[in-house]
Amino acid sequence: MFCTGIENSIPTINHGRTRVDQMDVCGHYERWREDFDLVEELGVHYLRYGPPIHRTFLGPGRYDWEFADVTFAELQRRDITPIVDLCHFGVPDWLGNFQNPDFASQFASYAAAFAERFPWIQLYTPVNEMFICAIFSARYGWWNEQMTSDRSFVTALKHIVKGNVLAMVEILKRRPDAIFIQSESSEYFHADSPAAIGPAEIMNSRRFLSLDLNYGRRVDSEMYEYLFDNGFTKEEYHFFLHHRLKQHCILGNDYYMTNEHRVFADGHTEASGEVFGYSEITRQYYNRYRLPVMHTETNLREGPTGQEAVHWLWKEWANVLRLRNVGIPTVGFTWYSLTDQVDWDTALREQNGNVNPLGLYDLDRNIRNVGRAYKKLIQDWRDVLPAQSVCLIVPIVPPSRAGGRQERDQQRTATRLMEHDEAQASSPELGP
Repeated sequence: MFCTGIENSIPTINHGRTRVDQMDVCGHYERWREDFDLVEELGVHYLRYGPPIHRTFLGPGRYDWEFADVTFAELQRRDITPIVDLCHFGVPDWLGNFQNPDFASQFASYAAAFAERFPWIQLYTPVNEMFICAIFSARYGWWNEQMTSDRSFVTALKHIVKGNVLAMVEILKRRPDAIFIQSESSEYFHADSPAAIGPAEIMNSRRFLSLDLNYGRRVDSEMYEYLFDNGFTKEEYHFFLHHRLKQHCILGNDYYMTNEHRVFADGHTEASGEVFGYSEITRQYYNRYRLPVMHTETNLREGPTGQEAVHWLWKEWANVLRLRNVGIPTVGFTWYSLTDQVDWDTALREQNGNVNPLGLYDLDRNIRNVGRAYKKLIQDWRDVLPAQSVCLIVPIVPPSRAGGRQERDQQRTATRLMEHDEAQASSPELGP
């Protein structure tokens, strides 16, 4: 699956007074048809895309589907398969922030309503980058609740992951063959000195928390104590152990130059740049979860030579091929996003209007060098990869075949498998 995405981050800053809406500042609300033209121009058939939750989810049981109706109808007409991103770094004003214990149930109801309205959609990322959302909002103090304690981080994390799990449950009730592609940041923390080994080990355990909980995996012993020291309850922990839905999931992971960190003895961190790289860190995640992998985000700014992003694309693609060549099932690759973004140089903490040249196209919708390179890469490799292994073709029903025999047969099979799984799920997972 060669993929791109349309950035739909919507965190709040200034203690909830200011909404940062990437679809707005990047012009997508006015130019969405043109953006879909660009997707087709690239030869991309998969698009990470979602409705802006703060404009769509107006209150309990209240929705404004106007924008979603027209955009998803157009994706269906063009036979572009969306990977639907339902929550990207923020919540509607009426829900407050991720400290709100009602987030999980309310978000699940939103996911249910979306799945009922768009039954032809099969691929979902219910909550984007759960770990990053929790740590930026509730540990670094950058977004949404802007809190900075371990307890606030754990509170946000458990609400976010529970919301993701309940959303998967609700979507599966309506689309039994739904596939969930987690888009989670793949991190690594390098110790700067022997005195920094302890802090680095804790951070390298903490990076797995969102996916451990999401997949019903028992957390490491130090993380078990960490969670319970910061407000986790036995009932909450057992909720995650008893909701094991990983058989419906693809391990989507994101990698940027900033994903690796240098840890110092006092616990503070700095960006280390690329040290291990995508393939080695992904191998660590794969060994932990044993799920098919998809590279769900990467980019690099276009620099003075115009070739920096092109070279990064080549490196990331080489890493993807390396994973496949060593036997790790890898099913997709994504350059994120379709167009340039705004103010990600300050992680959306400030509204400076800085255009970040990270996209396949600039904000005037002119193709960048990396866009040309990605288009050629897709042309060169699209027919080669399936021929190498038919077992790595994901059972996706494209929009043009929605409602047909393939979808009906696939959903009947998925329903039977779910019923079997439910009958076997009377006890939590005994091992990792």
